[in-house]
Amino acid sequence: MNLGVIPARFASTRFPGKPLADIGGKSMIRRVYEQAAKAKCLDELIVATDDERIVEHVLAFGGEVMLTRDDHPSGTDRCAEVARRYPEAQRILNIQGDEPFIQPEQIDLLMETLVANRRFSIATLAKKMEDPGLLSNPNVVKVVFSQKQGALYFSRHPIPFLRGVKPEEWLSQHTFYKHIGLYAFRRGALLQVARLAPTPLERAESLEQLRWLEHGLRIAVGITTWETVGIDMPEDLLKL
Repeated sequence: MNLGVIPARFASTRFPGKPLADIGGKSMIRRVYEQAAKAKCLDELIVATDDERIVEHVLAFGGEVMLTRDDHPSGTDRCAEVARRYPEAQRILNIQGDEPFIQPEQIDLLMETLVANRRFSIATLAKKMEDPGLLSNPNVVKVVFSQKQGALYFSRHPIPFLRGVKPEEWLSQHTFYKHIGLYAFRRGALLQVARLAPTPLERAESLEQLRWLEHGLRIAVGITTWETVGIDMPEDLLKL
């Protein structure tokens, strides 16, 4: 069984109530849910939240939702709680609840990446960067990977450093990849990462996927051509 989970936390520090924010007449969480429901690979799709208001809202538009604990440090931990209640789920996808225009093709590609790379226990996506302004933006995570599509490192800093090249010329001299924060886990890997202690690189960059790499887990990277629009703060709604 392939299970899709959309973590949705109400008490966001930078944008309280973000899942219920209105975007053109529909809430953000509803837009994410309806887009994800179009993916061919999912057998089940559930919103995982810690707030009754989101529960009521999702039920009102006909979606599936589960009330989870309110002390999870990350969406991944929330996904793990849902997975424990679905023992038949062998592949679990963590679908970000703040990207209202996610494409179902991206979700299917993510699943295909995990299935095709049997030696990897986690899969994610990346997109070639074309906007020079994003390269130096610490809110845009970058990823480098091996020739076998295995993630080597994720960073908020541009990687790699191009020695002898002016920063404004970097995009014309090398292909940089933006990380798309979607994850597909084999069941055992998801339950494992939920038990792992934070690591030095994770603390330094505030990126939980570095914890997984530091503990020796392998992450396959699929390449997408679809752009994503994440909503972190109320001002981001204006960009839409």
